[in-house]
Amino acid sequence: MNLKGYKMDGLGNDFLIIDQRNNPINLSEDQIRHLADRNNIGFDQLIYIYSGKGAVPDIHFFNSDGGETSACGNGSRCISYLLMKENNTDKISIQTKSGILHSSLSGPQNITVDMGEPIFQWNKIPIAKDENIKNITINVPGHGSFSGYALSVGNPHFIIFQEISKDELKIIGPLIENHQFFPEKCNVTFAKVVDQENIKVNVWERGAGLTLACGTGACATLVACADKQLTNRSADIHFSTGSLKIEWKTNNKIYMSGPVSNIQAIEIEI
Repeated sequence: MNLKGYKMDGLGNDFLIIDQRNNPINLSEDQIRHLADRNNIGFDQLIYIYSGKGAVPDIHFFNSDGGETSACGNGSRCISYLLMKENNTDKISIQTKSGILHSSLSGPQNITVDMGEPIFQWNKIPIAKDENIKNITINVPGHGSFSGYALSVGNPHFIIFQEISKDELKIIGPLIENHQFFPEKCNVTFAKVVDQENIKVNVWERGAGLTLACGTGACATLVACADKQLTNRSADIHFSTGSLKIEWKTNNKIYMSGPVSNIQAIEIEI
């Protein structure tokens, strides 16, 4: 079976996009994992476009392990750009499992998304018990303890304020992701505050592993840093492949801005 799809990326965080509006097909978790393999098409997340209510399309995100996820920041920017091109407009709204997101073209192939409000309630993040989310310490057997800030921006994040190499993150990341303290697992970010307006990060994504960039990780990092008064409420989040501008406005909404790639049409063999 052959399908048509699109490949896009945001700072190297890459996606396979399949339009389900006319010829729907549901891939199994095994099929998603097979397509996500870097020896095949290769991607961090799969994105489905469905017809939604009215003019707002319904968008579903799946990690490379085949599991569905409620939010994907860079994926939201990429799919917004594709739909803007399709509709010849510079603004678009999409329905996701974490709510309706509004996007706008803020420069040539640069997209700004209103990512909504951060979630701080312990049982909605969720974490295993009611603790001070700003200072969570977990023990990782064989690797010591790690302290950080837990929150959700549509999916759970744990922000640790220290540097780590990518080789170390490949070991530590999955252990924290699957730690019992996070009943729905978590995304793991190691963040170094450079100054009030710049933060360097490395991210291990829940269900996807080590990725070149993570939009919701950038949003969660900025909120955690600003809330602890380590940075301003607007800062550049730097990945090895580039940066995202994140702003946490006084109305409690998070805005993410950054570049997207060209749209590449591809044939998918199932």
